[in-house]
Parts: sequence; C-alpha cells; structure tokens
Amino acid sequence: MHVIGMVMASYKRFKDRIEAGELLAQRLMRYARRDDVIVLALPRGGVPVGYVIASKLEVALDVLLVRKLGFPGREEFAMGAIASGGVSILQKEVIDRFRIPLSVVEAVKQRESNEIERREKRYRANRPFPQLQDRVVILVDDGIATGSTMLAAVQCLRNFKPARIIIAVPVAPPETCRILRSEVDDMICLSMPEQFYAVGAWYKDFGQTSDEEVTNLLERAEREQAQRHTHTSPH
Repeated sequence: MHVIGMVMASYKRFKDRIEAGELLAQRLMRYARRDDVIVLALPRGGVPVGYVIASKLEVALDVLLVRKLGFPGREEFAMGAIASGGVSILQKEVIDRFRIPLSVVEAVKQRESNEIERREKRYRANRPFPQLQDRVVILVDDGIATGSTMLAAVQCLRNFKPARIIIAVPVAPPETCRILRSEVDDMICLSMPEQFYAVGAWYKDFGQTSDEEVTNLLERAEREQAQRHTHTSPH
C-alpha cells in the first residue's frame, strides 16, 4: 500500500454524508428535543449532514450562507471567505505571498456576494432568517480544510448573540480544529488526519449536492418540525 493509502487507512473514511451525519448525531444527543437548539448547515455539502443531525435530534434546521473566496485559477485554494450580512475574512498571508491585487480580491468578493444573494432567495424562499438570540447553534459542514469558511460563519453568527456556538463536522485537519476550537463553545470533529489532502478524500461517496437537494431537505425538515410541534402542543 502506498503512503497516502496507509495514512488514509488509519483514519475513518465515511460512506457518505448520511453516515457522517448519523455518527455526529450520536455525539450530540444531549441537545436532542430542545426548542432552544437549531442546526445551521453550510450549503451545499453541509446540508445533507445537517439534515440527518436535525432529524435525529428532533430540532430545527436552517442554512447559513458562507462562500469561500477562491484563489484565481485555483478555486479550491481559499484566500478568505464571506458570509451573509457582509462578514468577510481574508487570509492576509495568502494574499501577500501570492501578491494578489486588491482589485482581484474585491472582484471575487463581489461575485461571491452575488452568489450568496441568489442562494438566499433559492433556499429560503419566503422563510425569514431564523431567530438565533439566546439559542444553541450547531454549525455543520461536511468537512473543513483551511477553516476560513467556518471562521466566517462563526463571526457572522456572533452578530446574532446566540447562547452557544458548537461546530460539528466529520473531518478536518488537527491544526484547523485547534484554531476553530478556540473560537467557539464546543467543537466535535470525528476524524482529524494529520495529512489531510481534501475533504472529499475522506468519503467513499462525495457526489455533488445540488440546489434542488438543498431546497428539498430544508422543506422536509420544516415539515418534520411542524409535525413534531403538532404532536407536542397541548390540545
């Protein structure tokens, strides 16, 4: 077995996002069936994971829109991230090292802001942004690489004054976990391989999540939550 194969064999690889969500839900059961808890998933890939967690815990699900600012020509490589509400985080050392002009950074920021706006309309339809003040927010994605996207999500969330912020992800590098753990109240990460490569490397099935799938899962979660409230409300 070559070196990459040996490294990967020693860490958990997830069958798919559903399995990852089920395993995370097991670690989050203390938050089950609480009205003050909400799962906020990062679209697109975080939504199937978040849906399973919210469903197992019987709590609300919604999305928080965050976009990576991709390095021109190498979009997977982040030079920062932006979130709903105009929050932006720039990886200054990356921008300086590659001498990326400010005009390029601004152009990428504008493009990604437009995409956040488009997705807000598509995913949320007429639903208002959820009330987050004094609630326990569980932030979910299908994995974290550099952490800039999740950091933007955390900074965005702080504006809404939640009681607690918890990050729950299947896989991330140890150093990224260390940085993020210091920013939130709790962090659950199931697998922390030293040699990370990419999020998709830790899944057997890492198919693209479509806008349609995101919308369907959010609608299904809303129906399930409404049914739960109907069953628990006094007659």
